[in-house]
Order: sequence, then C-alpha cells, then structure tokens
Amino acid sequence: MLMAERGAARLTLAAYRHDLADLAGFVSARGQSLEAADPATLHDYLAASATRRLAPRTVARRLSAMRQFYRFLLSEGARPDDPTAGLDAPRLGRPLPKILAESDVERLIAAAAAWPGKEGTRLCCLLELLYATGLRVSELIGLPLAAAQRDPRFVLVRGKGGKERLVPLSAPARQALTAYLACRAAFLPGGKPSRWLFPSRGEAGHLTRQRCGQLLKALALAAGLDPARLSPHVLRHAFASHLLDHGADLRSVQQMLGHADIATTQIYTHVQSERLRRLVETAHPLARRK
Repeated sequence: MLMAERGAARLTLAAYRHDLADLAGFVSARGQSLEAADPATLHDYLAASATRRLAPRTVARRLSAMRQFYRFLLSEGARPDDPTAGLDAPRLGRPLPKILAESDVERLIAAAAAWPGKEGTRLCCLLELLYATGLRVSELIGLPLAAAQRDPRFVLVRGKGGKERLVPLSAPARQALTAYLACRAAFLPGGKPSRWLFPSRGEAGHLTRQRCGQLLKALALAAGLDPARLSPHVLRHAFASHLLDHGADLRSVQQMLGHADIATTQIYTHVQSERLRRLVETAHPLARRK
C-alpha cells in the first residue's frame, strides 16, 4: 500500500519494514502475533525502546510505523480496533539545521574548481547543483539525463510521493552542468548508455547517496573545513538559509525545497536574525533617533 498508493521511497519502505520486524520479534516473545498485538504489549514495546536509550525521533518513527500498520489493518477489516490509539508519542526537540557560512561555500566551490580531471568536473557539478537548487541527495542522484536536456533554466525534479516540481538553475549551476555533460561519457560503465544523469557502475546504475557524501567530505578536507560539518543535506540547509537571509520569501523557498507543509520550512527562519537586526536598526522610528 505504501509503495503503490502513496509512492513511498525505497528508503522509507526499508525503514518501515525494519521497524515492524523489530516489533514482530517483541510481540512474538510474548506469545502474540503482530496483527493481533494488544495495546498493553505495544505500550511495553515503546517503553522498552526508551529503556534501550533509542533517540526520541527513532521511537517516534517506530510509533508512526505501528500506527499506520494497525490503521491499515482496521481499514481492511483485518481487526476491529486500532491498538495504537491511546499511545503517546515522545516529545521531540526540534533540532536546528547545520548551517554553512557563505564564505564556507565559496571555499568549497574554489576547492572543487581546483580538483583535477573529469572527477573534478563532476564534483563541481554536484556541488553547484546541490547548493543552487536545494535538492535532496536522493533527488539529485536520481535525476534522469532527460532532466538536463530540457529547458536549461530549470530542472524538473520528482520528489517525495512522486510529486514533481520545477527548480530554477543559477548561471554557475548551468555552466557546471554543461561542463559535466561534455565529459559524462567517461563515467558510463563499460561505455554503455545510461538513463541517469550521474551514471555509475553500482547496482542502482547511478551515483549512490553514500558515494556523494564521501566526495563532499573529501572536498571539505581540500577546502580546509571539518568534513563532519558537510553533507548533501547541509548544502540543502545552506541553500534555504542563504536565500532567506538575502530576502527570499518563505513560500518560494518552500516550493523549491518541495516541503508539503510550510511549517517545515520555517525552521530556517532562525538564520534571519542578523538581517532582522539590521532591519530594525534602519526602519524602526526609535532606532532612527539621533
């Protein structure tokens, strides 16, 4: 159902499968089946997860998997009730995203430009696209070649749930993409054609999330930055934060990031503190008094 009706991503399906398998092992040890588990057992499972010192976010994800599973059984008539109805989710602190300064991004771009050979050309393209578009790494590596052969001013992205959105490309990103396309053939496994923009010899046929992360950490070292501070998602955060800091409106950033709820985008507004301080100093009547 998650795959066919909701278009859930492969990683989402794997996470739900893992969580439900863990729950099945717990309820089996108590002589119950997963489908017939009672509320008390499910409550004990969440308590045991907390006792194992799992992160609150992990426990919340497991509860979400449980709720969706038992609501599915209820809707299909496989059981008469929802045993998760009385379960409380753990309190989640909302972590602020890791942010790169604009000067850090400039150092990364300079380091990528100095990276030798065709690997450097591809690395420049990856970096420019991530920073210029705010794509999720899964969206970037899953781009088909056709996405780069349409209108060069935009890239068509298929995001979560199969939803498509148009994201504009900056001039530097277009230049980096054009340079990469000129040498893309060097990355084709065995010289065979590939439908992916970033082909690879791996099973998926395209560059993996892990490999993309490794390349960025190597780039961070070359730029003199702490590699622990850099990941594809950190560049997504930088894209959103720097746009807002330079006056972009929240709704436009939400659309480019592909957030279904603007509340998710609002996490980035904390980076506006310096701009807001300057605004108050220049616009508020009390601040303008000599």
